[in-house]
Amino acid sequence: MTPTTTTPTEPAAPTEPAPAPASTTAPATASTPATATATASTPASASTTATAPTTEPASTTVPAPATASTTGTPPTTTTATTAEPATGTPPTTGTPSTTATAPTPARRPPRVPRGPGGSPGVSQARDGGVLLLGVRHHGPGSARGVRAALDAARPGAVLVEGPAEADALVALAADPDMRPPVALLAHAVDDPGRAAFWPMAAFSPEWVAIRWALDHGAAVRFIDLPAAHTLAAVDPTWSDDEDDEEAVSGSGLRVDPVAELARAAGYEDAERWWEDVVELRGDGDPTAPFDALAEAMGALRETYGHGGHPRDLVREAHMRLRLRAARKEFGDSVAVVCGAWHVPALTRATTVAADKALLKGLPRAKTELTWVPWTHRRLARRSGYGAGIDAPGWYAHLFAAPDRPVERWMTGVAGLLRAEDHPVSSADVIEAVRLAETLAALRGRPAPGLDETTDAVRAVFCEGSDVPLGLVRDRLVVGDVLGEVPAGAPAVPLQRDLTRRQRTLRLKPEAQERELALDLRKETDAERSRLLHRLRLLGVHWGEPAAGRVAGTGTFRETWRLRWEPELHVQVAEAGVWGTTVEAAATAKAESRAFAATALTDITALAEQCLLAGLADALPVVMRALADRAALDTDVAHLAEALPTLARSLRYGDVRGTGTAALGEVAAGLAERICVGLPSACAGLDTDAAAQMRDRLDAVHTSMGLLDDRTDPPEGPAPPGPAEHGDPRPLRGRWAGVLRRIAGRDRVSGVLRGRAARLLLDEGRIGGGEAALLMSRALSPGTPPADAAAWIDGFVGGTSGGGLLLVHDEHLLGLVDDWLTSVPDEAFTDVLPLLRRTFSAYEPGVRRTLGELAARGPRSGGPGPADPGTPGFGAASDPARADRVLPLLHLILGTEART
Repeated sequence: MTPTTTTPTEPAAPTEPAPAPASTTAPATASTPATATATASTPASASTTATAPTTEPASTTVPAPATASTTGTPPTTTTATTAEPATGTPPTTGTPSTTATAPTPARRPPRVPRGPGGSPGVSQARDGGVLLLGVRHHGPGSARGVRAALDAARPGAVLVEGPAEADALVALAADPDMRPPVALLAHAVDDPGRAAFWPMAAFSPEWVAIRWALDHGAAVRFIDLPAAHTLAAVDPTWSDDEDDEEAVSGSGLRVDPVAELARAAGYEDAERWWEDVVELRGDGDPTAPFDALAEAMGALRETYGHGGHPRDLVREAHMRLRLRAARKEFGDSVAVVCGAWHVPALTRATTVAADKALLKGLPRAKTELTWVPWTHRRLARRSGYGAGIDAPGWYAHLFAAPDRPVERWMTGVAGLLRAEDHPVSSADVIEAVRLAETLAALRGRPAPGLDETTDAVRAVFCEGSDVPLGLVRDRLVVGDVLGEVPAGAPAVPLQRDLTRRQRTLRLKPEAQERELALDLRKETDAERSRLLHRLRLLGVHWGEPAAGRVAGTGTFRETWRLRWEPELHVQVAEAGVWGTTVEAAATAKAESRAFAATALTDITALAEQCLLAGLADALPVVMRALADRAALDTDVAHLAEALPTLARSLRYGDVRGTGTAALGEVAAGLAERICVGLPSACAGLDTDAAAQMRDRLDAVHTSMGLLDDRTDPPEGPAPPGPAEHGDPRPLRGRWAGVLRRIAGRDRVSGVLRGRAARLLLDEGRIGGGEAALLMSRALSPGTPPADAAAWIDGFVGGTSGGGLLLVHDEHLLGLVDDWLTSVPDEAFTDVLPLLRRTFSAYEPGVRRTLGELAARGPRSGGPGPADPGTPGFGAASDPARADRVLPLLHLILGTEART
């Protein structure tokens, strides 16, 4: 079993670690075929959690002059005939031999029949009395065969493919709280981001072997290369050299044993072939395929060597050493459960010195191991797991329900669809079962497989639609099962604190994505919010903020999307360097980021995160860094980008009960400096820079409104520039003066002048007449058409409600209409793209009304309501009609009408 590995910078990115343990995404080796046909295991080398090879690589065979000494029962390893991999007619498989011999080379790989008609025999592959069970990782057929073989042989020790250091964790597999799928996690102590996983599901042969040994008092040993080597520094010994002629098959690709055997049997789909010969077997001897499997692997290894994965040479050398040690301790009462690809290497006789020579000088890293939960979704090949399977949910079903699997599966599908309000009757279930069995008979399959059941579900339950079928694939064929590990499993202190907080706040990790709505006025929800924000600050992305279904302008609601992924355990281990609890670690990391930050926007964003996460101890450090950086930064654009974040943080402080006095002082200082420098910063900008400044202008305008009632004006004289006299809100008054200066400056881009005029109009600082005067100046004949179009875009463009403004004020609409009709033909094509962008942002109803007004011809005598004949408008308000809604309003608001 090859581990999946992660790196500190990209935990999920594919990388190839040191010699192959089970791939982070889970290994796949050939499992026992169901007939006399030889089956192969999918090789899988160690790879990163994101991606991994699709097969478990075979290592090069190590020739040895002498056979290993054996005692007890003579070996029953079959001798395999090899052949040219893709040419000629494949011969039939060889017969079992009574001595452990290396496979005899031949010209063609073994013949593999199309179906499970033949049976290779009942003896298992043995090496001098040792029971060798070559399996395919995560194969329920292999798992059933392993259990039956162990029941028959009753070995005193069971050796399992996995990191050798995991022997100390075996006992935890018997804990009642341990529920697969789970995975062994190994990470480097000095660099927790470098990690590897060895996943196991309930239907994994390795897990079945471990549980059998624990239940029957047999010893369990892991025999694969230690994780200390896997996670060590890169070394040439570990790399798979793509240019090595012996590392690849004749086609230049790495060998997939299952695919090779399926191709020899005439199958195009390797998974379908595997189902036919292993998973859907109907005979009574589940151990029979092991002989044929060992023979087939020997033939393939003889033909393809290590199949493109030379690192298996080192892994298998370590396996042989561990096997020798077990035989010294337990004699021949030993069973080995490993990827079938490795069986020929374990039966081949080599010397101890030769094996030790392969392991000499390998790099090492100090590692720690533990059990962590895994998911069926991460076992799926489509998730990037190289040794994964296409349908983990389906395989789990086959393993858990060997009797009447099709009937039980259809019943489960019907229940899922009914829960989603999709009508499915009992008659539909009966018909779907009949259709699946009929399809299997027509296609010559031993029993209905996933293809037949899927086709039946689509035809009967889904009426030919793939929409509900997608739900079945996601929920059942793949599934969201999340395993559990006992509390006594080793873990870093930060992980233990996180687990305790999850239980206290009733936030159970789940593999299926779910939405969590929080009301921050409730203490439990507020604590949940703080925990999720602290984890995000630490880089543990269990939850991501999402737009809530309940619309509102308040700050007391949050919506999160939660999904627990196995890789989060690695992220928690990485974050453990900052502290032993979530709060302490988040505080330490925030302080470190405050010292390292150089951009003002980075520090303001950090201050916002600290307020959201409730890190009161980190805020003073962050605020000092913010004040220092703000004092040194003279770029008005940077100040304008930082102010909105501070304004939002003040609101969060109110609803979360966090003190924000220091933050308010910094925000007030930034606001004053923006008022002084913004008019000059808006002058002389090109089109792109003006568009960016427009966004900053909108953001600062919103921030000024939030700050006005929360901050006191600084001592000393007011900044230069006009202000609104008598304004009870001094900060907003000074901001209105800044907008007037921007709106009246000719050197300022038209889009900024138009936007400033619109903001003044919305705030009531100017009336409709003054707005019309500004528009008429901007659209005067002397203004270049491009500048005039930019002014219109700034005044009524975007999603600011400019379309409704033109609908309700026909004077402004008339000015725009007059200007459009006066634009010369040669200039109209230049301004047309900008005008289209401006008006395309309006709602369809607004555009339709504007078209009707333009067709009628709006009046231009001055601002005011529309003419009596305007569609949708009356000549004046009707108080009597308006009073009719008052009783309903009183009923909704719960107030009493005044008489």
